[in-house]
Amino acid sequence: MKSKFWIVTAALLALVLGGFALLSYAQDSSAPVPQKVWGGHHHARMGYLMRELNLTDAQKAQVKEIFQANKASGLPLMQQMAANKKAMLEATANGNYDQAKIQALATQQAQLMAQAMVQKQAIQHQIYTQVLTADQRTKADELRAKQISRIDSRIQKLSQSAASNSSQQ
Repeated sequence: MKSKFWIVTAALLALVLGGFALLSYAQDSSAPVPQKVWGGHHHARMGYLMRELNLTDAQKAQVKEIFQANKASGLPLMQQMAANKKAMLEATANGNYDQAKIQALATQQAQLMAQAMVQKQAIQHQIYTQVLTADQRTKADELRAKQISRIDSRIQKLSQSAASNSSQQ
């Protein structure tokens, strides 16, 4: 039960962070960009990927067009997620705890985050298939394999930590 909770929590957090990254790239480049979006990690990650893949100016323009085209469908989703988070904060203010209400809000947030994850993957697929060259796709695949390896390593460390904690009890 605990592991399922942590998996759902991690998935929800990943989706929210991905949504913020999507919004930060969907902004007009002439508009002032905030210095940090949760430490700037995800904004920096996208810039890192663009540098690592050596995108041309034309490709960067194509990526920007893809984000702009998807902005209309992504913004309402982000607004719904923000409203849901506000409702959760209000529902738990002053130490309140109504498990049924919190569960309903959490379920709604999970559904919204799932929609955002699907949209994010659709955008990534569009960039991968329509913008990147064969060499860039190979490099992107290598970067993805490294990311998967890092995740596997974290999972292994968490499993070892959980095993050692349960053996100590």
